[in-house]
Amino acid sequence: MPTDQPAPVTIDVVSDVVCPWCFIGKRRLEKALALKPDIPVEVRYHPYFLNPWVPREGMARDEYLTTKFGSPERYKSIAERVSGAAAAEGLTYAVDKMKRQPNTLDCHRLILWAQPSGKSAEMKQKLMDLYFTEGADLSDREVLVKAATAVGMDGAQVREMLASDADVDTVEAAASSAKDAGIDGVPTFIIGGVAAISGAQDPKVLANAIEQIANNREKFLAQARAEQPA
Repeated sequence: MPTDQPAPVTIDVVSDVVCPWCFIGKRRLEKALALKPDIPVEVRYHPYFLNPWVPREGMARDEYLTTKFGSPERYKSIAERVSGAAAAEGLTYAVDKMKRQPNTLDCHRLILWAQPSGKSAEMKQKLMDLYFTEGADLSDREVLVKAATAVGMDGAQVREMLASDADVDTVEAAASSAKDAGIDGVPTFIIGGVAAISGAQDPKVLANAIEQIANNREKFLAQARAEQPA
């Protein structure tokens, strides 16, 4: 008789493709999952707009850094810390290659469209690699089409959909829901629907949380239900 497999632990990742700590956090989550290979999980990605004020066509990176940090020079110490953390995870944060700061609405649409084929994680990784490592302009639709094609999507169809308003409302509503739920920093990992962990945590911290939820999910769910207002 086959044994019943436990339901996978859901891991809802709220993040943005231009958030460097989301770039690092995704890799740390992957390392966490590798530490607990016997625990079945389902990772789901949700949109977040780290910089909702960036225009749809994007803007010059220096202008963005001046608006957000006061000047590009003021960002240098932060960039050094991020670069070091990325390198420790085997990632390249090539800050000098980034010349344009994109609005990420279209990036999140691509990730959404990659879901039916199970490629959302791959699509997200491709976009982050393009931005952080290659300095690609993610507000250039042909860059996005090429990225989509690289993960097996239909380039012509993606080009047509990007030119339309398809799923704009869906992505914006999902990002608003995250804000309404009190998420004001990313990445945020919601494990099993009951525990939220914010920030690019150490893989061991994430792995431990996943194991705790997997082993005590009914208890945590009952507690969450009890805490809901009547």
